[in-house]
Amino acid sequence: MKVRLGVAAATLAVLVWQLGTGPFLDGLHAVDGGALAAGSAVAVLTTVCCAWRWRTVARGLGVELPLGTAVAAYYRSIFLNVTLPGGVVGDVHRGISHGRATSDVGRGLRAVAWERSAGQVVQAVLTVAVLLVLPSPVRPAMPYVALALVAAAAVAALALRSRPGGGPSRWARWRAAVARDVRHGLLDARAWPVVALASALVVAGHSATFVIAARTAGATAPASELLPLALLVLLAASLPNIGGWGPREGVTAWAFAAAGLGASLGVATAVVYGVIVLVASAPGAAVLVAAWASRARWRPSIGAPHV
Repeated sequence: MKVRLGVAAATLAVLVWQLGTGPFLDGLHAVDGGALAAGSAVAVLTTVCCAWRWRTVARGLGVELPLGTAVAAYYRSIFLNVTLPGGVVGDVHRGISHGRATSDVGRGLRAVAWERSAGQVVQAVLTVAVLLVLPSPVRPAMPYVALALVAAAAVAALALRSRPGGGPSRWARWRAAVARDVRHGLLDARAWPVVALASALVVAGHSATFVIAARTAGATAPASELLPLALLVLLAASLPNIGGWGPREGVTAWAFAAAGLGASLGVATAVVYGVIVLVASAPGAAVLVAAWASRARWRPSIGAPHV
């Protein structure tokens, strides 16, 4: 993890070395109330969809999760992810908290892991589909990427469907557990349409937020040119980072430069996007404060004598 965070920090250092601090400051100065309001409104949709997806996967694994509880926990998770190094602390906290609430931490963590994995798979498929059609710096390589994605899916399907031999080994038990989770949590007839639709809406929402950020930073390119860049940046944003920063800025700078829009504008766009995401995650901070206040209010009564 330290190596990955070091790479993220090195990426930011190289950008400052090559471009200076100007693009970062330009991005901060460009942020306005309209962009923050629009991004926060989109975030409501994407967070509800994420919570809906999580609730569906958890139910498939045999644990209940009210939608309101899922939305609050997801906001908290996003806030922790964008303010703490690594980008996954909020998800781990979400899984453990749900597991403790249902007396099954393992199942709670698995529900979060499968929910996030399903979202990333849908995102990858949509990204490849869009990059195959619309012009982008990586379009020449996309047919090969698509073939690799299909091959990986086929291998995964064969691995899950094949019957293990040689007795109940640890590997066989693990594979059986994975197959069971995938079958009930993701591929069930009541689960996969929700997972696919919710994930597609999340990708659309994040892409729209990126376009808002690009327009706010001063980009005038048509949306058909910005959308492929947005999808590339969203993939980079899932890599280990420092509070959301690092790979996102590096890939945005490269993608904008390769598209002829300028690396400086790419960095400014990434900064605007990062600020929008941080502000949009503010309800998660409120959830954390409310939980802390609730624990503080009840803590003095623990062990107190009954009157």
